[in-house]
Formats: sequence, C-alpha cells, structure tokens
Amino acid sequence: MSGRNITVDRPQRGAAAVEFAIVASVFFMLLFGAMEMARLLWTWNAAAEATRLGARLAVVCDVNAAVIKTRMRQMLPALGNGNISVNYQPGGCNAQTCRSVSVSLAGYNHVPIIPFAPLSIPIQPFTTTLPREYMQSAGNPICN
Repeated sequence: MSGRNITVDRPQRGAAAVEFAIVASVFFMLLFGAMEMARLLWTWNAAAEATRLGARLAVVCDVNAAVIKTRMRQMLPALGNGNISVNYQPGGCNAQTCRSVSVSLAGYNHVPIIPFAPLSIPIQPFTTTLPREYMQSAGNPICN
C-alpha cells in the first residue's frame, strides 16, 4: 500500500451541510405548518364549544347573567366582550316571556405563532340557539 492520503475533492466540501440545510428547512416548515393547523382546528372547536356552553348557561341562568361571558372566556381566553352577543327572543323579554336564546361569537381572529409571519386568521361566526328553560339562577350552582 502506498502512503498516499485520500482527500475529498475540493468541490465536494460542504455538500452534506448544504443538503442538510435544505432538507431541515423543508422538514421544519412542514412541522410548524402542521402544528399551526392543529392550533387553528383546536381554536375553531373551542369557539364552537364556547358558543354552545354560553347558550346552555343563558337558558338556565338569569337573563343577561355575567357568568355566561365569563365561562365562555374561560374556554377561549382571547375572547373579548365584543366578540360575544347574547340575544333573547322576543327582544326585551324576561324569564317568563322569553321563548329562546341565541348566543353568537363573531369577529374573533386566530393569531398563529409562526415566527416572522404576522398573520391573523378570522374564525367563522358561530351561533347557537336554544329554547327557553328555567332562566333563573336561584339554587343553580352552575350559575355562580
């Protein structure tokens, strides 16, 4: 055997690092995209469930009880009072004359945490309508 050293050709130096950089950037882009899609779907589901909870509370608690919006914000903390509307039908009714309650969530935007991409994705409006039930908080622990 000769005493020659085997060396890598000069044009091949760093090729593995470049290939890794390309593959890693595509992999991480797909990974972050999948994570953001999962967060968006979770937010969408939480918005729908918050609307359903708000309607349920509206038909078993006092008319315009503060607990309705408070519990909805516990499910989706980024909600503001302007995003939630509670409507009793017919308008101006009380616990004895109301026929139904509609709770709507509108104007909410999901903000992704993708670095270097300041996006805001609007969430579709959700509305849940339920027929009148008791509509009085007296003795109902869920309304406290």
